[in-house]
Amino acid sequence: MSTHIKPTQNPTIALENRYCAHNYEPLPVVLSSGKGVWLTDQYGKHYIDMMSAYSAVSFGHSNPVLVHALTHQAEKLAIVSRAFYSDQLAPFLRLLCEMTGMPKALPMNSGAEAVETALKAARKWGHKVKGIPDNTAEIITCIGNFAGRTTTIVGFSTEAQYKDGFGPFAPGFVSVPFGDAAALEAAITPRTAAFLVEPIQGEGGIIVPPDGYLAACREICTRHNVLLICDEVQTGLGRTGKLLACDHENIKPDGLILGKALGGGLLPVSAFLATEEVMGVFTPGDHGSTFGGNPLSAAVGLAALTLLRHDHLADAAERMGQRLQAGLRAINHPAIRVVRGKGLLIGMDLDPAVISAREFCEMLLELGLLSKDTHDTVVRFAPPLTISASEIDTALDIIHQAFNRLTTTTETTTAERSYA
Repeated sequence: MSTHIKPTQNPTIALENRYCAHNYEPLPVVLSSGKGVWLTDQYGKHYIDMMSAYSAVSFGHSNPVLVHALTHQAEKLAIVSRAFYSDQLAPFLRLLCEMTGMPKALPMNSGAEAVETALKAARKWGHKVKGIPDNTAEIITCIGNFAGRTTTIVGFSTEAQYKDGFGPFAPGFVSVPFGDAAALEAAITPRTAAFLVEPIQGEGGIIVPPDGYLAACREICTRHNVLLICDEVQTGLGRTGKLLACDHENIKPDGLILGKALGGGLLPVSAFLATEEVMGVFTPGDHGSTFGGNPLSAAVGLAALTLLRHDHLADAAERMGQRLQAGLRAINHPAIRVVRGKGLLIGMDLDPAVISAREFCEMLLELGLLSKDTHDTVVRFAPPLTISASEIDTALDIIHQAFNRLTTTTETTTAERSYA
């Protein structure tokens, strides 16, 4: 069968469109297998994965170490709920706390669940420890944030579509410009319990704040007795060239949110980590999850953290990220407005007057590279941290081909208009 079948002619896509809610608009490719940084579609065509499932597949597809951990544990014990102890959770949380320098962790499943956990902890800390009157605690967030899709979280989003039709929303959230520490301080009141921030805004367009921003936020929060909570679901665990993105400024948050890569690309694993004082607000019955901290997830999480440390993947992300960014910045094309990012979390902002990011991703798809646009103008490049220098160069070759094709198409269109 042809590898260029139109989506309307692909029976698998047609079947999904028939039965699945239309809450995504995937690129027109049906993937069936993956190994390392490579994916294969149902017709046998290979693609280099420059998306890694929004950082969830940081260790590559079907990583043999992680697959072994998954299958070995699945054969023994998978789910018992937190009604009982298991022999896998404690070792996992110990390594997680040791690596991040946070004393306590609360395991969950999705990143959004971990964010909700952080919000609950911040509010209860504000009421019970800081002394904010009941039901009046406020949490400051940033314009352009993305923390998940629950009704509470979309309620403090500044993206209109995420909120349209889903209200009413929970009160108690205040938005300030991202990257502006002075705006944060100006927004703090006696009711402020916490400041929730992404060190780099991923879904917002790979927006990197000015140097010193997080350090300034840490100082402001400390001075005003406000919790600093860093959402590192996308940026954490080596993605930006450090174990945590907040490590670039050597700051320690009061709360830390991790997910995606924590599950090794095999299953959802997340966690909220915090100081003893913050985590101490939880008592049995306050919060929980049937699946959170299950033995299967804990075994995979432990293996993922061990692999991250043993293979020095944060250092690899720093080196490969420099190579990728240098290659992207060397491309001289009028469609490129800016390339930004840290480590292997990179955004290429395109001029929509030349081409939309979605259209460019479709061109890359045809040439054998998978990525996804965000905010209409930004193409994301966030491959598995295991990517090699030669694979980076292969990706850059494909990106060059796409821009050459775009130049040819643009010149042809211009010539046709001139002739007409």
